Amino acid sequence: MGVLKVIEVLSNSNKSWEDATRKAVKHASKTMKNIRSVYVQDQSATVNGDDVDEFRVNLKITFEVN
Repeated sequence: MGVLKVIEVLSNSNKSWEDATRKAVKHASKTMKNIRSVYVQDQSATVNGDDVDEFRVNLKITFEVN
């Protein structure tokens, strides 16, 4: 039986919420191994004029601790 740990991460992207999520996982995987899942807790976006400027996600990353 493994021990799992959950951390909360904020990420952003100019493309999409999916891209922000991928960026968060890619960056987190540099320092933590055995990432098992990602839970997107919240999504938001900033608007500049009449266009979406930035997509933001607040997510929880679950990984196994050795």
